[in-house]
Amino acid sequence: MIVLSTQDMASLLPMPKAIELVSTALIAASSGKANLPLRHAIDVGAPNMLGIMPGTMDEPDCYGVKLISLYPNNPASGHSSHLGLMVLFEKAHGTPIAIMNAGYLTAIRTSAASGVATNVLARKNAKTLVIVGAGEQAEFHIQSMLAVRGIEEIQVVGRAIEKVEGFIAEARKQHAGIEFKAMTNVQAAVKGADIVCTVTSSKGTILEGAWIDKGCHVNAVGASIPSMREIDEDMVASASLYVDYRPSAFAQSGDIIEALESGRITKDHVIAELGEVLEGKARGRENDSEITLYRSLGIASQDLICAHYLMDRAKEQGLGTVANIL
Repeated sequence: MIVLSTQDMASLLPMPKAIELVSTALIAASSGKANLPLRHAIDVGAPNMLGIMPGTMDEPDCYGVKLISLYPNNPASGHSSHLGLMVLFEKAHGTPIAIMNAGYLTAIRTSAASGVATNVLARKNAKTLVIVGAGEQAEFHIQSMLAVRGIEEIQVVGRAIEKVEGFIAEARKQHAGIEFKAMTNVQAAVKGADIVCTVTSSKGTILEGAWIDKGCHVNAVGASIPSMREIDEDMVASASLYVDYRPSAFAQSGDIIEALESGRITKDHVIAELGEVLEGKARGRENDSEITLYRSLGIASQDLICAHYLMDRAKEQGLGTVANIL
């Protein structure tokens, strides 16, 4: 079994490759080539949870489980909000073949999925990006958005201006030529934006549909359990809505569930899973005035395909630590 460090993972999986892999994972999910049980979360002392995400894929032929601690207050003490392990198995004998950092894996595959969504749903000439949140996912989302669109201006929004300015100072070092601006008011920031990514740990609404201009594409990413919200019912109901996987969206996306229960939408309001759009089985954006929304939850096939790729590349390049546990 190979054990990969975060440094190993970062060196082996650049964002454009992650976007390519996640595209394949989304198609697999929508075409029945992956078995994706709903993830389960265990309360380990509010607001903290242990998330369990199992799954299996036909190609690559593997299965695995992600065990990840969800600690939303961790960033205040300098720790990631997502900490845990991804364990990968081979199918012939059920042998565990790889272990790696689930937090890093979650960060890159989640942002890569937003990159896939943006590539198929945002206007081709999109140049202005708003990132709501200034944590780990913010930097990964900047990378994914730059990989698929010619972004020229990025506004980063957070409650503490000092934190946002510190984040932007580091981002400027990584992304020369991009105009960055620190903001604390979400409504003011999203006015006129081409792309908006919400990547917070907020429990309540931070983005309202009434604030979004025509033609904008929104990636709503941060609310990963039914009790959390980032967007309001107007955002869900007024936009052309896309998801990664219908079963998880209807069972675990609090904002979608709320809009269904209130009667604002029906399940048919979901135009498609991203995999269906990628396969040409469903439409994407139809015109430049349409508001599109990708409601991200994350699915195990994204973790599996990236983990398998990382394992293979590590073996080729002699990276990682080999551990014998049997």
